[in-house]
Amino acid sequence: MNNRNENRKSPVARRKFLRTLGSTVAGGTILVVSGALIRKAKGRDGDYYWQIDPHKCTQCGRCETHCVLPVSAVKCIHANKVCGYCDLCGGYYRSSVKELNTAAENLMCPTGAIERKYVEDPYFEYTINEDLCNGCGKCVKGCNSFGNGSLYLQVKRDLCKDCNECRIANVCPSDAIARVPVATAYKLKE
Repeated sequence: MNNRNENRKSPVARRKFLRTLGSTVAGGTILVVSGALIRKAKGRDGDYYWQIDPHKCTQCGRCETHCVLPVSAVKCIHANKVCGYCDLCGGYYRSSVKELNTAAENLMCPTGAIERKYVEDPYFEYTINEDLCNGCGKCVKGCNSFGNGSLYLQVKRDLCKDCNECRIANVCPSDAIARVPVATAYKLKE
């Protein structure tokens, strides 16, 4: 390969070329500014982020297993406005428990991320401990099957690496994960 072709592929050579062009040609400034605008439009400057549409999500379990992070950036979210605060929560208990107690074998969440607190008979408040949640979606599937769907999955913005090609989005069978503008709020269940 000749030296000219090597310079075309080298990022350092391209930057040097653009700097030279910018200092020698008046249009160089426009070229550099337009390049910055193109990068911004493509979302490389953090103007876009990954989000799950809770109405499309099928709780397939791939959010837990395909995230590039050791523990997925996808976490369970609880829509308190939708919740019925049920004693027999489908997202908290497995469907065929023999005894109604909080023993680990009776609970839906494999990591114990859902915490239950007594409010008054027969109501309980459920909260999600994000540090324990692994994004498996088992509680969400249970809540959608036996409850009112107040639990759903969402990519946590503060944990996500904003990968240019999200591995979870690439394997999502329902195309529930999309890159959206930061100005767009999380899709919530109400």
